[in-house]
Amino acid sequence: MKTGPTVSKTPATVITGFLGAGKTTLIRSLLEQAAGRRLALIINEFGDVGIDGEILRACGDPTCAEDDVIELANGCLCCTVADDFVPAIEKLLARPQPPEHIIIETSGLALPKPLVQAFHWPAIKTRVTVDGVVAVVDAAAASEGRFAPDPAALAAQAAEAGQLDHETPVEEVFEDQLLCADLIVVNKTDLVDATALAKVEDIIRGALSRDAKILRASNGHVDPLVLLGIGAAVEDDLANRPSHHDEEEGHDHDDFTSFVVDLAPQPDPAALVKRLEQVAAAHGVLRLKGFIDVPGKPMRLLVQGVGVRVQSHFDRLWKPDEPRRSRLVVIGETGLDRDAVTAALG
Repeated sequence: MKTGPTVSKTPATVITGFLGAGKTTLIRSLLEQAAGRRLALIINEFGDVGIDGEILRACGDPTCAEDDVIELANGCLCCTVADDFVPAIEKLLARPQPPEHIIIETSGLALPKPLVQAFHWPAIKTRVTVDGVVAVVDAAAASEGRFAPDPAALAAQAAEAGQLDHETPVEEVFEDQLLCADLIVVNKTDLVDATALAKVEDIIRGALSRDAKILRASNGHVDPLVLLGIGAAVEDDLANRPSHHDEEEGHDHDDFTSFVVDLAPQPDPAALVKRLEQVAAAHGVLRLKGFIDVPGKPMRLLVQGVGVRVQSHFDRLWKPDEPRRSRLVVIGETGLDRDAVTAALG
């Protein structure tokens, strides 16, 4: 019996990783190496103000065109599948020249498994496949014990007490991202030595329940041939990707909070960075990011902080019709004192 032509599905790659791991930097590097391949981006952030999409649009590469970036600043794609995610996919597929590959950057607090489950929705099930899930890990943060203590310390604790302490919300999100991954990119390797890097990879292997390739990277630079074309069809393999939240009906992000702080123009970037480091240390801030107006400078200052590590650089010229505002997105665990942080930053 003669069959009809096979309709190939558009591959999608999910880029996950905890706050500040370097997902946006990795995607920017990927775009710079696209070599004419039509890529489209769906960017999701935790909080109401999107920073990552702005960073990607500022890269100056034709692959970062405005129409190629869909930004959904609603906190969690998988919680708004019908309203946001599926329509975004359909919009991309309906273009005269649809993308050859879709890159989805999740929020740093997102659980990738529920998002992959969304690819079973009838509107996109026959049209898109999840080529692979890539988890990005901040080597410096992991080596400092931000996500899990040293495996030897865990073993000692278990031997002494007979059980381990309940995992923190940060650990659970970090592990869920690893457990769903086909490829784990240990990023920021330039910030750690060989001993710390080995420790990070031990932490990762200790969290995994199946084999996943681990790749080292600096500044998010990874060969596109490694990232794209994994061919995992992840949506059909979810049973092999356990999660801390498998028994839950849906999930929420009540463990974390996000708010925006508006600042006055900042004439001294170095002093600002120092103040941000002090505030992050004093209040347990997980993530800081935003754009700053430096008087007398034609370019906007991009500020990014992971814990107490804060970096800044001028990323592009302010546009003629663009208001020169200084705004920071602050993310932390629930209970973070918004008033105290705002006052300290002011």
